[in-house]
This record gives sequence, C-alpha cells and structure tokens, in this order.
Amino acid sequence: MKTIIDFHTHAFPDMLAERAISSLEAEGRVKAFHRGTVKNLIETMDSAGIEKSVLCSIATKPSQFEDILAWSKSIRSPRIEPLPSIHPEDPNPKEKIKILAQEGFLGIKLHPFYQNFEIDDPLLYPFWESLVTENMMVVFHAGYDIAFEPHRRAAPAAIYTISQVFPTLLIVATHLGGYYMWDEVETTLAGSNVYIETSFTFPYLSSEKVKKIIAKHHPKKILFGSDSPWADPGADLLLLDALNLTQPLLQDIQGENANTLLSSLQK
Repeated sequence: MKTIIDFHTHAFPDMLAERAISSLEAEGRVKAFHRGTVKNLIETMDSAGIEKSVLCSIATKPSQFEDILAWSKSIRSPRIEPLPSIHPEDPNPKEKIKILAQEGFLGIKLHPFYQNFEIDDPLLYPFWESLVTENMMVVFHAGYDIAFEPHRRAAPAAIYTISQVFPTLLIVATHLGGYYMWDEVETTLAGSNVYIETSFTFPYLSSEKVKKIIAKHHPKKILFGSDSPWADPGADLLLLDALNLTQPLLQDIQGENANTLLSSLQK
C-alpha cells in the first residue's frame, strides 16, 4: 500500500481560523480550498487519500512562540505532524529550539516575507547551528510570495548558500525550491543537498520544466506538498501522477521520502 504524505499544509485554531483565512485570502488575492481548521484539513486528507500532513505554523512576532507551541502540542497526532515557528528576532532562539526538541518536535517553519528576514543573513547563523545541534529541520518558504512585492529574501541562491555553510542542516525549500524563481532553482538548488517540495508549482509551471528540475535533483530529496488550504491536495496529486514518472520515483515523492526524513528526526 502506497504512503502519501503532504509535507506542506496550514491550519489555525478553531476560534481564529475564519478570520485568518479571510485576511489571507484578501492579502494574496486567492481563494482557500477549505476554511482552515484542523478538522477541515483532515477531511481534505481523507478525501485525497493522504495518510499524514506536516502542518506549518508561522510566528509573525517573537511573543507568539508560547501560543504556537501549546497549540502544536494539542493537535499533534499520528496524522498531523506540527512544525512550530520561532521568529528570527527572538532574543533567545537557541533556548526556544532546545524547548521544541525536548517536546519532540521535528523542526520549524520560517517564512522570510511574513517574518521579514533574509535567509542568508549571517546574523542568523546561530539559528542554523542550533537546529543542527538538536537534529531538527527547517522548512523555508522559498521564492516569491503572492501577497508581497517581489524580493530576493527567499531566493533559491540564498537557500543554497546556507546549505553550503551548514551542509548537515536539513533544509526543505517549498514550492519546488522557489516560487516563480524556477530557472534559478534549476541552476542552484537542483542537484544540491536541499529537499524540495512541490506545492504551488503544477498550475504555474509547465510539466516539462517540473520534470527537468525533478530529473536534475536527488530522487530521495523530493517531497509532495500542497500548501493546503491554498490548494486542493487531491488535484495536485493528480497533476503529479500526470507527469508519468517511474512508479518508484512517484511513490518516493508521494510519501516514501517524507516518511524516511521524518523517521530520521524522531526523538
């Protein structure tokens, strides 16, 4: 039986979900596929045949750490693997990373646009050192963002720089390595030691270009992701299947690679 893992999803506490979704729909000029609760996410997973989802939170200010941690602990289950978040301006990120590791979390999600930082800023090097020490991964929003003016703060080249300075840091770059920066993905990240996942790619990029990046990258470092609720994971799975990849590669991308990565981080 094949394993399907969605490595990039979002949801919000029930009392905040409707407000958060409405606000983000307006900012990004995009319609959500579901209304943003964990219940909605699991219903969508069931419909698409998805076994597990990695749920990414984003701390937009340092003071949100405790609330995100508490909520992440409350929703963690065999089907939901939460990734909490730490704001890059946190006065003691090393301590926060250690707390997350002690609580059994496997990594964090960071978003250079919503958190206003540059991925390759040397001031953040202690951040990456702490993640390596605690054997935790970082999932980066990669490339441009639909809610912001174009900026290179999350460029594939910046992610590549960090991957070279910290070769044992486990990095997942969303949106096939960089939303709307896929030429740069092909010349920098493709073939590197960075994991890439597929969210918000298929409707915006030709299948030929997707296959070209996949062919150039390590087959064990490609993950399926949808960015639910901002896309329909079932539709994305159909588009992934339509690439006509070999069955072993397809199954690796659908879930086997994600399962191996998550298992390697278990505390």
